[in-house]
Amino acid sequence: MIEKGGDYGQQLRRGLRTSAQPRAGREGVSRVIWKDKGCADRTAMTTPAGSGTGFGSVSWWGLSPAVDLQAESPPVDPDSQADTEHETPELNVLLLGSVDGRHLLRTLARAALWPRRRFHFYVLENNLEAVARHVLIFSLALEDPEKMGLQERSETFLEVWGNALLRPPVAAFVRAQAGRLAHLVPEPDRLAEQLPWLSLGALKFRERDALEAVFRFWAGGEKGPEAFPMSRLWDSRLRQYLGSRYDARRGVSDWDLHMKLHDRGARVIHTREFRRWRDTGVAFELRDSSAYHVPNRTLASGRLLSLRGERVAARGYWGDIATGPFVAFGIEADDETLLKTSNGQPVKTAGEITEHNVAELFREMAAWVRPRAAQGDSEQVQGGAEESPEPAAPAPEPFTVHFLSLGSAHTLHHKSCYKGQFQLLYVACGMVHLLSPELGACVAPGGRLIVELAQFLVDLRQEQLQAFSSRVGELAQAAGFAPQLGGKPSDIFARFYKAGDSAPSHEDPAVESGTPPPELLAPPIEATDPPPEDRTQPLEPGTPPSEPLKLTSDSQASLLEASVPPTGSQAPKSENQTVPPETKSPTPEI
Repeated sequence: MIEKGGDYGQQLRRGLRTSAQPRAGREGVSRVIWKDKGCADRTAMTTPAGSGTGFGSVSWWGLSPAVDLQAESPPVDPDSQADTEHETPELNVLLLGSVDGRHLLRTLARAALWPRRRFHFYVLENNLEAVARHVLIFSLALEDPEKMGLQERSETFLEVWGNALLRPPVAAFVRAQAGRLAHLVPEPDRLAEQLPWLSLGALKFRERDALEAVFRFWAGGEKGPEAFPMSRLWDSRLRQYLGSRYDARRGVSDWDLHMKLHDRGARVIHTREFRRWRDTGVAFELRDSSAYHVPNRTLASGRLLSLRGERVAARGYWGDIATGPFVAFGIEADDETLLKTSNGQPVKTAGEITEHNVAELFREMAAWVRPRAAQGDSEQVQGGAEESPEPAAPAPEPFTVHFLSLGSAHTLHHKSCYKGQFQLLYVACGMVHLLSPELGACVAPGGRLIVELAQFLVDLRQEQLQAFSSRVGELAQAAGFAPQLGGKPSDIFARFYKAGDSAPSHEDPAVESGTPPPELLAPPIEATDPPPEDRTQPLEPGTPPSEPLKLTSDSQASLLEASVPPTGSQAPKSENQTVPPETKSPTPEI
């Protein structure tokens, strides 16, 4: 839809330069990439699914299972890592393109199994809609259990996170939360008071203004379903993606599921749920199908387009329509019984496993975060009973999520507060092009790097996946990292360590298994404190700009620009750190 006015439209005109997608995203296939030997003209990749643009230009959910970031980071050294003020070791993690916060949620849920630690998560995305989704998801995950029960929170999360259409009660919750956040973003003091775990200080003022505009749109600043006709946009996107295969879309979805996703390790995804998501965008049908009819505005994204020589703001859906949100929480489980098979078929579907995993994740988070807060309050009460001359300082939050300015990946090393600061760097497959020596300088000696591979992108052939993995190894080596040895190879993640140190020993139990040694395990109750550039594409006269695939020409360059290694180069094979049973891990956007 074209928005020439209104709050969101004005923000797009003035400030969407900060939230428009970089050219290197996951939308189309770069013409430069296919200029390798043996590739005649592959600018329009031909696959059984159509044009090869099914994962879109913006990612709303991860394309790899959630991992515990503590299991991926170097072991805790209390002597060198202790914070002088709180006497608590800190873990600083930089995440590029993590998209949906699943790794952060998983890390917090498993924190009670590790030594006491405070977390600082630095999140860098390439669009402000993804930042807004992060904030909304964390607000929901940390909702007071007395206001919203565990089952209601879990179901609300699944619908907001993975469904194109919502039930009216869930849509009402999104409107209420978005309205609250829209009022908090421009008021730093109130924001720090009500959401002490959130830090927006690194965002530019125009980015904060655009973020506020996103929340106001979610809150219903523009009334009526026509403000974001999700069903029509989804179908339009699907028709152009499949082309002449649209009438045979069920056969296409079955082929992608059985011949690709199942073969790549996602066998628990059921044919019925995958077909439903491909047709309607509803991945998790927790109620009767007729209950889902309200567009999910959190999946809307905007960009500036050129229409008849005039720059206008357009809003549409440019996300994934090929893989689905089943991979992040639905293909692995700590409870092995959920992965059992009968007569060669899984007994549970990806949707059922996702429901179970999300509910357990929220339960574990509540068991860890709430006791820590209660312990801080009790310490203050004891301080008052002793009649201390000064009131006890409030206990610090066990974690903080810092959102960095869009497009700042290449400038972080210029700031002393970031140089050599991070013990762990996570890079999503859609952000691999940002992996550089400058970014590597932000990782502390002995730090780790984990890169998401393109295993679950159904439009990529096997040779392309192998080329992508090789290119990741080359980029990591150029950034100062070496492959991490001593674990099983993984097709989902590539793991490295900061070169210059001796290679981490695979005999270390914390490294080999990812499980904290028994003598270091702490009971949950006692765990305490722990930019972008505009992209304009000409629109043909009479062509509705809300049809997103007319715009998907080059943002997939981020993913595949890294996939073809230079001629004659040989990339080191990435070795994989073994992850504990609890964190069996195997996560592109607008």
